[in-house]
Amino acid sequence: MASFLQRLGRTGRRPGSTRNCLFLAVDTGSLVEAAALLLLWGRHWVEPVVAPPEPRHIVAQQILALCLQDHRIGDRSWQQSWNALAPFDTSAAPIVRYLVDNGYLEDDQGMLFIGPAAELRFGRRNFMEMTAVFTGPPEFTVLTGRTELGRIDPGLLTEEVQGERRLLLGGRSWAVTYIDWRRRRCFVEPADGGGRARWTNLGWAGLSFALTRAMRDVLLGADPPVRLTKRAVDRIARARDEQSSVVHPGGNVIVRDHRGDDVRWWTWAGYRANATLAATLGGIADPMQRFDDRHIRLRGDLTPVMWREGIADAMERICLPEVSDRALVGLKFSDALPKQLAMATLAARLASTDKAMDVLAETHRFLVKHAD
Repeated sequence: MASFLQRLGRTGRRPGSTRNCLFLAVDTGSLVEAAALLLLWGRHWVEPVVAPPEPRHIVAQQILALCLQDHRIGDRSWQQSWNALAPFDTSAAPIVRYLVDNGYLEDDQGMLFIGPAAELRFGRRNFMEMTAVFTGPPEFTVLTGRTELGRIDPGLLTEEVQGERRLLLGGRSWAVTYIDWRRRRCFVEPADGGGRARWTNLGWAGLSFALTRAMRDVLLGADPPVRLTKRAVDRIARARDEQSSVVHPGGNVIVRDHRGDDVRWWTWAGYRANATLAATLGGIADPMQRFDDRHIRLRGDLTPVMWREGIADAMERICLPEVSDRALVGLKFSDALPKQLAMATLAARLASTDKAMDVLAETHRFLVKHAD
């Protein structure tokens, strides 16, 4: 929403003109998403500004930067530089110990200073990399031979798959042959179908709860307060008819297809909440099928009884999503953290425990989708 408002604010600046923005949707999914965005705009909703949780990697970076600035800092007094405010309080002590134990900092009679590991990892160009907190999106370059095909979300390379890993780029499928994690390069060769794609939105964590729920509202009949073309009106009407079985005004639905082996929980909760729910309900979620912004794949043999037992105490045992250690390439300064703390930071940033609990508190309906 914020990026849309920014673009809208760049229009209509001349005297006598009106601010305007034209959406050109290329398929039904993007049309529904655009309508949902405009629905939120009509409700005067803007995403809240929330600091990323548990910035442990920034703690490591700041302590190293303080040593670089002051040359030496006391091993018991470094907290005073931030008035012992979290996360620079006693909770950061394990990070300092890790920096010392792994050569990022040297300890000389209680005084800490930059060590050889920090010089090797961050010392190029006068420690320029260490003094910059922000980094670009952790995208991977995809190559076939020496030809660059494009860039992809690293999640496509870290998620569990059965059999060959395949990507969708340039309108065709490619089989992954080699991944260079250090250089963020992925080598592929042509394949016959089965490729997958993912485009990052809101960083690398998919659509938000608010936007995905607004998409459900559109499918339930809500119209954005803007002028739609006749073609857009017709296409939205068709989408409402085609997806009528996966939305319900009184809660969410669990749909089993007519074959019986495809069971999907249509939460319409966004990527972070669904990641949290999939991790929490590991006993009844399909371990080999990925969730998305709108639904979670469940076990093919799921019954209503199994479902009730599976969610009975779920709100008391909310889990953070599991992340692959390979995803650490996207977290700057993760090398300066204990691996378990770096992965915990990524998991916290992928989670949305409050929205997951909201979904668990809703009404759930079992439906069987009949063959057309």
